[in-house]
Amino acid sequence: MAHKNTLHTDRRLSRFPAWPGKVVRFYADGFRNMTVGKKLWLLIIIKLFIIFFIFKLFFFPDILKRDYDNDTERAEAVRSSLLNR
Repeated sequence: MAHKNTLHTDRRLSRFPAWPGKVVRFYADGFRNMTVGKKLWLLIIIKLFIIFFIFKLFFFPDILKRDYDNDTERAEAVRSSLLNR
């Protein structure tokens, strides 16, 4: 009887570390077998690049760096802006 419980416990423990590997293999195999999906992922990556890099450069300038010379002045400007709302 003890042998049977030990075997069951060993099987449960040996199954747990394989679970993340199965998930990774599942998604890797699915991505490898895609045809249209790869083009869609490329489109998504290009869109994210445009949103986070291009927009950042042209539409969100670093105002603190432009208006203040050093980090101490920038920190004081942020602090006073937060406190004096």
